[in-house]
Amino acid sequence: QVQLVESGGGLVQAGGSLRLSCAASGRTDSNYNMGWFRQAPGKERVVVATISKSGGSTYYSDSVKGRFTISRDNAKNTVYLQMSSLKPEDTALYYCAARSGYSSSSYYYTREYPYWGQGTQVTVSS
Repeated sequence: QVQLVESGGGLVQAGGSLRLSCAASGRTDSNYNMGWFRQAPGKERVVVATISKSGGSTYYSDSVKGRFTISRDNAKNTVYLQMSSLKPEDTALYYCAARSGYSSSSYYYTREYPYWGQGTQVTVSS
């Protein structure tokens, strides 16, 4: 079992930046493929970015490509999401998620991740 705790959310003006962190604890001896998802009010939870166990492979949704960067520090058991050029439509509750298995960034669906954090709110004002 692995426990995930997100931090770094907040209120920011459009065009601003935030960096989210996701700290893993518990059984982290086997690295996990990680993902960031977000859920806006009244909408389903969708993938934002994913990263493979080694960090060598990443994926971004079209809505954030070129603005967000996912990275990881395996020595610190932490995954980051650097968000720049934020837009009001980026407002959502952001979750990190983890899954074991084959090292890949090609895990895009919530059902593929058994472990989830509690979420951190990001609000972008216009």
